[in-house]
Amino acid sequence: MIELKKFTFNPFQENTYVIWETETKETIIVDPGCSNNLEQDKLTRLINDKNLSVKYLINTHCHIDHILGNKFVKEKYKCKFYAPELDVPLLDKLIDQAKMFGFPADKSPHPDEFIIEDLILKIGNTEMEFLFTPGHTPGEYCIFFRNEKTCISGDVLFLEGIGRTDLWGGDYDTLLKSIEEKLFALPDDIVVYPGHGDKTTIGHEKLNNPFLK
Repeated sequence: MIELKKFTFNPFQENTYVIWETETKETIIVDPGCSNNLEQDKLTRLINDKNLSVKYLINTHCHIDHILGNKFVKEKYKCKFYAPELDVPLLDKLIDQAKMFGFPADKSPHPDEFIIEDLILKIGNTEMEFLFTPGHTPGEYCIFFRNEKTCISGDVLFLEGIGRTDLWGGDYDTLLKSIEEKLFALPDDIVVYPGHGDKTTIGHEKLNNPFLK
């Protein structure tokens, strides 16, 4: 069984997720967007209060708002870092991305390993799968906890919305195909936790998402 805590960080109002297995306390941090000491402290306080053991740092994709806390998390928790290989050019340009928006950022570490669709990781006895869902970026992956009926969708699918495709590497038709073939193939009762905004379900999006009718 897993528990999940959402933090909304940085000027882009990005959702950072801390997910842990309740028995072992093994934990993943997904898309750490913490951009200052206050946000870092909020993340650290949860981990300390719950006595969590951070095993993995995972980037669904590598836009600036999802990777600002990579260096902090990697150095503080010495966890294994996974990211999409096709998004490494974005990862490497974090400081340049930040300058465009007028604020400083720490250079991100390089991933220890790249995400692939055959990858299965575990926290405790809980497995997570990875669904290749490009379109918002060239390399984005969603994280799927099959037994827990939970999907972390990054910036692929939102509550009645979809990710932008007007940024570097974005492609509208590719994004729609990713959602229709990968996410809409999941059961309707899967709860979707997106990179911005509120959670939704696959069934709700099939019926109500204006981009996908």
